[in-house]
Amino acid sequence: MKKLNCPQCKINRFRVRNEKGESVVVTVNDAYEIIPIHPEESLEGFDLSIVYCLGCSWSGSPRNLSHKH
Repeated sequence: MKKLNCPQCKINRFRVRNEKGESVVVTVNDAYEIIPIHPEESLEGFDLSIVYCLGCSWSGSPRNLSHKH
């Protein structure tokens, strides 16, 4: 599966956050599945409705990510 890119800066690395302000670095595939960069990290308790780009100030729904490179 392909990784989706930021619609603004075109990189494919994001973070998700939880209520404590902690974050996990993730990618999003073309089925809109959020996958931790480090497989041993759990996404339990993290808000998966918003992803935050690591390369720029963009944040939003995984459904708004770009399929184009």
